Amino acid sequence: MQTILRGTTKEVTIDTAGPVIIIGECINPTRRKKLVSALQDGNFDYMLELAESQIKAGADVLDVNVGFPGVDDVKLLPAAVKEIRARFDIPLCLDSPNPKAIEAALNAAGPGCLINSVNGEEKSLQTLLHIARDYGAAVIGLTMDEEGITHNPEKRLAIAQKILERALKTGIKEANVIIDPLAMAVSADSKACLITLETIRLVHQKLGLNITMGASNISFGLPGREALNSAFIALAIFNGLTCPIANPEKITDAIRSADLALGRDDYAVRFVEYFQSRQ
Repeated sequence: MQTILRGTTKEVTIDTAGPVIIIGECINPTRRKKLVSALQDGNFDYMLELAESQIKAGADVLDVNVGFPGVDDVKLLPAAVKEIRARFDIPLCLDSPNPKAIEAALNAAGPGCLINSVNGEEKSLQTLLHIARDYGAAVIGLTMDEEGITHNPEKRLAIAQKILERALKTGIKEANVIIDPLAMAVSADSKACLITLETIRLVHQKLGLNITMGASNISFGLPGREALNSAFIALAIFNGLTCPIANPEKITDAIRSADLALGRDDYAVRFVEYFQSRQ
């Protein structure tokens, strides 16, 4: 299954056969006071620095989130998109809980974006799937619904199936549905990683769709986060993860290594090029 995202001219293909595509997570005001302050002042310089550093570190797609208390994201998200588009030819993942902000940003960005995200709730399905169809966007489907987050992988699979079926009925191509199996903090639930890994395996085997997740969520509240994230990302990739949302400066080493170990990097070309570029 191939999901094609587009920048201004550049295309990025997310493929269930690999190699792994990295969606950079760092343009997000959560725990980034400097970014909040800059965006409040209408200054996009720091945001553009984050974009550039992530691209240099291996990001193939950039997640763009400008949400913070009091923000008018219907104005700010498309403005941020325009600034990034003017500087970088890279596909964008538009990240907001506000459908109006998503639509405004899609209008600014053009086709070939990824929407983060829809879920199994009826309100979400009715609103965002039509927007994705009308603007030629792919969409991330979170495996949660009106009942919240289930700890049963089979139930998460059922929600993924529901999102896919509704997307197809709406007129969205199967390839433009990417599933998020929900990576939760292992500090709160020792089985959290196993539940996510089993959900990834089920979605990969039974639906054949591309799969994303917030890769660093599992280590929240723990020491040694990079070591735990790296171990988990390798296991997730083996089970079917294709496009994690992560900080490329901290996770690309593990991803390039996993791709090579799984035979997705002929003659270790991408592995060698990446590590030579970091020296």
